[in-house]
Amino acid sequence: MTPSPNGVSIHPDPQALVATTAARLITKLVDVQSRRGEATVVLTGGTVGIATLEAVTANPARTAVDWTRVNFWWGDERFLPAGDPELNSLQARQAMLDPLGVPADRIHAVATANEADTVEDAAADYARQLAEAAAAEQLEAGFEPLDPRLPRFDVLLLGVGPDAHIASLFPETPGVRTVGATTVAVRDAPKPPPERISLTLESINTASEVWLGVAGNDKAGAVGLALAGAGEIQVPAAGARGRTKTRWLIDQAAASQLSRRLFASHDSDTEEDED
Repeated sequence: MTPSPNGVSIHPDPQALVATTAARLITKLVDVQSRRGEATVVLTGGTVGIATLEAVTANPARTAVDWTRVNFWWGDERFLPAGDPELNSLQARQAMLDPLGVPADRIHAVATANEADTVEDAAADYARQLAEAAAAEQLEAGFEPLDPRLPRFDVLLLGVGPDAHIASLFPETPGVRTVGATTVAVRDAPKPPPERISLTLESINTASEVWLGVAGNDKAGAVGLALAGAGEIQVPAAGARGRTKTRWLIDQAAASQLSRRLFASHDSDTEEDED
């Protein structure tokens, strides 16, 4: 791994990337729990995202985390029937949540097509879940939230598509332009399935730390454009920023279009932590 002060860490291959990200996540959760008692993570799907969860499950250090006191949300979900193998939530349960014994009340999944009539209903229900969790958290913790509609997100994991989409926010689509809402219903996703539910960029950027895990030559162009500061409407990944840290965790192939000048000058990582 080659770390950089600008929040970009380059790993030799996807296997090293997911193993290191898993270890980093375990360390972060231990740190947050030592300070606050519990922690909140927003999960992502995709090859790297699910492989990272599998690597957490396989890591002996996982026992240092109290998994009964970690809350899990999702950055996006596909609007599919319950039990569909393409659901991000089902893949996450199989990869990590069930093996680690995470309690059901800590898992905040998006409504499936069996539970909501339309993708808009599912998005509205997810926004309601978020708001209710935020209200409960504020009552218990007694702190002033950055956004009263959202619980505190300690770490938010994202993948990046070859087109530079994040969550289900695709270039030049209404979802990436949405403001004033915590969730958005997507009906016209350019990759199947077309109906999805996503956090908005507004919600994503309330997270204390945003980690973007990316592997493969097909993602190199998207990584290069995002780190070069392209506009978020055309390159949604460019708009994802954590409040205290933004980490680009990428493999050598995904880093192939990063220029030395960009790598040296880009500053996406600030080191201060929050209580």
